[in-house]
Amino acid sequence: MTPSTEPGHGSGHPFEDWALDPAVRHLNHGSYGAVPRAALATQEALRAEMDAGPDPWFRGLPERVAHARARVARYLRTEPGDLALVANASAGVSAVLGSITLPPDSEVLLTDHAYGAVVWAVERAARRAGARVRTVHLPLGATAEEITTRVGDALAAGPVSLLVVDQITSATARVLPVADLVEAAHSAGARVLVDGAHGPGMLADPLAHAGDADYWVGNLHKWPCAPRGTGALVARGPLAQELYPVVDSWGAPEPFPQRFDHQGTADLTAWLAAPAALEFIERRYGWDAARTRMTRLADAAQRTLAAALGRTGDLAELAACAAPAMRLVPLPAGLAADQDAAHALQRRISARTGCDVACTTWSGRGFLRLSAHLYNDAADYARLAELLPACLAEYRAGAEAAVEADADADAAAEAAVHEVGAAGARAADAPGDARAADAPGDARADAQA
Repeated sequence: MTPSTEPGHGSGHPFEDWALDPAVRHLNHGSYGAVPRAALATQEALRAEMDAGPDPWFRGLPERVAHARARVARYLRTEPGDLALVANASAGVSAVLGSITLPPDSEVLLTDHAYGAVVWAVERAARRAGARVRTVHLPLGATAEEITTRVGDALAAGPVSLLVVDQITSATARVLPVADLVEAAHSAGARVLVDGAHGPGMLADPLAHAGDADYWVGNLHKWPCAPRGTGALVARGPLAQELYPVVDSWGAPEPFPQRFDHQGTADLTAWLAAPAALEFIERRYGWDAARTRMTRLADAAQRTLAAALGRTGDLAELAACAAPAMRLVPLPAGLAADQDAAHALQRRISARTGCDVACTTWSGRGFLRLSAHLYNDAADYARLAELLPACLAEYRAGAEAAVEADADADAAAEAAVHEVGAAGARAADAPGDARAADAPGDARADAQA
């Protein structure tokens, strides 16, 4: 495919299949996804039907959800009876943690690559149960074997009741050897919850990759391009019947997953339109071909940006376990060292370059996280590479100037405090104070008293 000179320009370019702003280079698919026009049209028609006849719509909605769920299950290569639709992966995690019982004094094991919202949910569930949370460190460049060894050692070190592990990490774009970790956890007597937020679409068979995980959650709005608010929760066997939606509705007495099909008057058109997105990409591009193209483009994008920032030598550390369609490029030291700084830098890059790209942070280090999807091409990353070095230099200069200004302001404030203190001391020692104490008026008052 010949790269376009401008986003979305050129007859037959895949960009035209999406409703994205053509004035922007969209390089952050991994965060929010992008919905094809075909799926948006399907969802719009469903919403019109819902608003035209609310009563028949909501009375028949559970059956429609069950039909959509079966089509999603087919895409994920699992049985419809093992899959519930949820709002997103985090909602699936909350459903699992809110349904199962963690033994008191047991441990929940995480890695230090876990998604922040999932960490908070785990910590809250552990506090509620009187359990503890322990985190195992995985070096950024760890191989699959090293990851399995480290997690296995952590499982052996304590009474772990639940392992929560990412399939593809968000901030660091690593693919973890989930099936091996599941086997190790089960050998240690622990259940496993797999956060597969980035798995669908990027991996051909994310559930096979997850092995015999007890619970798996994944997003459909990311790489599969379904309307936002669509995710999947998969659980097999008797453990599945422990699971309930975060909000109970009239389906609560039904078994899993049917009880998740009932969500009151929530707008579930995203769930119903999800199969349209999955089937459009298969029909138009073919999912296997799409994954191949995304991986090749992500490889090239990483090389392009690393060369522009002079970080090519750092890529060897990132080679092991790299995600197929997301790549990291290390930022210069000191940039995006924490979450707030990463968000601020991301906003600056977008404003200065017209490129939306993720800036992530892990262990005090900042990274560009590049995403590659069908609507992207090499020209997108070349444009970012052209503009980014000057943008980062400007941003660093501004940050340093702000630090200096803050230091000057602190110094001035400290000097003012010292001056006030010194003035007070001088006033206390002034002769006028002594004369005032012995003034005739005081003497007269004493005499009168």
